[in-house]
Amino acid sequence: RHPGESPCGEVTYRDTSDELFPDEASAAVRRKEKTEVEEGDKLSLLTWNIDGLDGEEQPQRARGLCSYILEYSPDVVLLQEMVQPYIRFMHKRLATNYTFIKGGEIGYFTTILLKKTRVTLLDSKILPFRYSRMMRNLLIAQVMFRGQKVCLMTSHFESCKDNSGERMRQFNAVIKRMSMAPDDFTVLFGGDTNLRDYEVATVEIPESICDIWEQLGEPEKCRYTWDTWANTNKEMRFKNRLRFDRVYLRRAVKDGVPRMEPHSMALVGLEKLKCGRYTSDHWGIYCTFSVE
Repeated sequence: RHPGESPCGEVTYRDTSDELFPDEASAAVRRKEKTEVEEGDKLSLLTWNIDGLDGEEQPQRARGLCSYILEYSPDVVLLQEMVQPYIRFMHKRLATNYTFIKGGEIGYFTTILLKKTRVTLLDSKILPFRYSRMMRNLLIAQVMFRGQKVCLMTSHFESCKDNSGERMRQFNAVIKRMSMAPDDFTVLFGGDTNLRDYEVATVEIPESICDIWEQLGEPEKCRYTWDTWANTNKEMRFKNRLRFDRVYLRRAVKDGVPRMEPHSMALVGLEKLKCGRYTSDHWGIYCTFSVE
């Protein structure tokens, strides 16, 4: 989806750190969506295009985003379409628990959050996409998770159907970089790819890299992450249901290194906030990985 290219305007965010998010009373209902993860060997990850450029009900939606993160408590959070007002608000509520890594400073950008008690940052870098006209790049963080080396990647590929050529260049660049990662690293990519299925079908993806949704049997309830039939945040003349948001895994291939395997997947953000809008026009993807 094309979010526009102008930065989000300043919005006043009332500090509500000590207040309950309006829907937290129904947290038990929301928990049915997620797979319970014991504080053990499983790695949990949330990837979400948060639609920070949408000015409608921003403070309520920012609060909703923080509440989901606090409830699900993922080890890794990959966010796209972040803007400065959002990240300042999130930092007040989450900086105690999470390390923030930003993929930019102006306009909109990606962000990685790492749970401090579970994930240790080793290094991070930003790789611009040379021909992007929408400020898109690849944000990479090398981390340690319970003694394992993990390379985390997130991006927001070029939007709109007409920009298929550039989007495919970006996708191929990510696949190549995942393949080139050191053998003792597990590599996880999650983001808003804006990819259509027919585009992916033209790419030769190495056997070492898998699409998590496909690996888990293509669960129908997780198929569409941008669904304007169900999500009413955008007034669309034509309705669409697309799997824009995707997660890819390249297992560590060095002998003796434990392999990380997909364990579960669920969509996040399916409930309307009290303001009448969803947290984003995208659903988030929450998934877990076991170590074998």
